[in-house]
Amino acid sequence: MSEQKQVSGVHGAASVADGFRLRTVFPSNTVQTRGYSFDQAMILNELERTLAAVSEAEIAVAQRMILAANRVFVMGAGRTGLALKMAAMRLMHLGLVVHVAGEVTTPAIGRGDLLLVASGSGTTAGPVHAAEVAVKAGARVLALTATPASKLGELAQGLVVIPAAAKEDRGGMMSEQYAGALFEQSALLIMDAMFQAMWHERGESAEELWKRHANLE
Repeated sequence: MSEQKQVSGVHGAASVADGFRLRTVFPSNTVQTRGYSFDQAMILNELERTLAAVSEAEIAVAQRMILAANRVFVMGAGRTGLALKMAAMRLMHLGLVVHVAGEVTTPAIGRGDLLLVASGSGTTAGPVHAAEVAVKAGARVLALTATPASKLGELAQGLVVIPAAAKEDRGGMMSEQYAGALFEQSALLIMDAMFQAMWHERGESAEELWKRHANLE
C-alpha cells in the first residue's frame, strides 16, 4: 500500500498517497482526497453525455457552411480560442483558406467568407464584436455556444448548441468541472469530429493532407 503523508494547506491538512491526487473541499469544510481515475471518469462521462446531445442536423449545416466559404476566419477568447486555433489548423490541412482573427497577417473579412466563432455564454465581448463586424461586411457567422438565445446566437446564421456550462455558471448543475472546461473540451472534440467527416467527404488521402503540414517548425 502507498505510504500516506499529511499535506498542510490554508484549509487544513489532507492525506495524500505517493501518486497524484486531488484535494476536494466539501461543504462541511472537511478536506478529502480522490484519485486521478475518479476525475478522469467524471470528465469522460460528462463529455459523452454532452456530445451525444449535440444536434447532428446542426453539425451537418455547420460542415456545409465551412466547405462553402471562400475563406474561414476563427475567433474565440481564452481556452475556447485555443480550441478554435487547433480547429483552424485542421481546416488548413483540408486545403481551406483559414485565418485566425487578431493575427497580424489576417486580412479583412468580406462577402463569401465565414466567421467560425465560439462562446459558451454567447456574450463574450470579443467574439460578439467580431460577429457584428462579419455580418456588417456581408460574411456569414457560424457559432458554437451553450446559449443560443444570446447576442451571439442572434447574429449567427448557423448554430451548434453545446449543452454545457458557460464559465460564469459555477453552480455545478451542468458540470462538476471548473468554469467552462466542459464547453471548451466539447468545442475541440466537435471540431475534430467535423474535420474527420469533412476529410472523408473530400476523399483526400492522409498523404495529401501531410503535404500541407508546416515545414518551418
